Amino acid sequence: MTHLPRTATRLEQLLARGGLAGRRWSPDWIRRHPVLTDAALAAAVLAAAVLAAGRAPDPDSGLSLALPVALVCPLAWRRRAPFAVFLVMSGVAVAQLGTTREVNNDLVLLVAFYTLAAYQPSRRIFTAAAILVTGAALITATARYTLGVWVLLSGLVAATGLLGYAARTRRAYLVALTDRAERMERERDQQAQLAATAERTRIAREMHDIVAHNIAVMIALADGAAYTAAASPEQAVSLMGQVSATGRSALTEMRRVLGVLREPAASGNAPQPTLDRMTGLLASVRAAGLPTRLTVTGQPFPLPASAQLTVYRVIQEALTNTLRHAPGATAQVRVAYLTGQIELEVTDDGGHPPDVPGAGAPGTGQAAGWSPGGHGIAGIRERAALFGGQVTAGPRPGGGWRVHTVLQSPAATEVR
Repeated sequence: MTHLPRTATRLEQLLARGGLAGRRWSPDWIRRHPVLTDAALAAAVLAAAVLAAGRAPDPDSGLSLALPVALVCPLAWRRRAPFAVFLVMSGVAVAQLGTTREVNNDLVLLVAFYTLAAYQPSRRIFTAAAILVTGAALITATARYTLGVWVLLSGLVAATGLLGYAARTRRAYLVALTDRAERMERERDQQAQLAATAERTRIAREMHDIVAHNIAVMIALADGAAYTAAASPEQAVSLMGQVSATGRSALTEMRRVLGVLREPAASGNAPQPTLDRMTGLLASVRAAGLPTRLTVTGQPFPLPASAQLTVYRVIQEALTNTLRHAPGATAQVRVAYLTGQIELEVTDDGGHPPDVPGAGAPGTGQAAGWSPGGHGIAGIRERAALFGGQVTAGPRPGGGWRVHTVLQSPAATEVR
């Protein structure tokens, strides 16, 4: 609300309030009150008609006043019932032509016809146009005008119809643009939500792979240090040093992952382990007490970083599950380079877990309560699905566990 200074006079206050009230008379307000605006139009035309009737040769004639009023007043409802208003006004115009023969006000029929062309279907538009053209012919014949007058009146009818059709087309175009803008805005919000969900899923998968693997290694190393502390303190110290190194490595990778949340996606802060780090991965699980053997067959071919990351994470997650759920087991990793495919297989012999609560049965390679549908196997399936791979995970017939997948090799254009 605008506060006026105390020194303002009464006249200044009234002018200021009038100016503020005038701001509220906007085109939006006019569109929200069509009856009032049409009534104002009808009143203006009616005033002109009454003045013309007062200057007529017989000003006392009641029809000279009543017929113009009956002709103009329906304009107030021209947008509520366009066709009915046009028919009523046409009937009054015919009555006026047959009685007083005053046709000066008949041009207001073009206003009704414009509204009809802007809002009504084509059948009614052509019907109204035919009525107007016929009325123009009657006026020309009754007043004995020349053919040029009829042509002029018919041209006015055609021009009015084209203006109404143009207004209809523009209104439909604006509605279509508004609908398209709203739809695109909704789609943009949905795409943003999907992108955010995909990014959260990717970050969660990376965090799971990093934390689960490194914590499993640290637990195995700490258990080994506890068992050997009394008999071999030097070995226990060495194992605890490896625990510390593994923890620092996990912390470094976690910081790199969290850096993705703070930096743009193209900054290159996302962790991208490649096959070059496979040796370090196997060394860490061996140090944690899981003897692992790697077998590579076929002719290796170059892979993009995304495919190398998938191979690395699949092997890492499978070995982490063996380390957690099959203490004392021996694992074997097999990587086979086939024609257009990469086959991965990680197996273990089930191990001989100690007799502690919560451990699985000897030789099963499965701790009590562990489900193959957990986050680890789910993450493997998600990564393999990116390269058309189907993951098979389950117990082996002779004991132990097996994780197997075949990844489709990316196209040559994707190889860097």
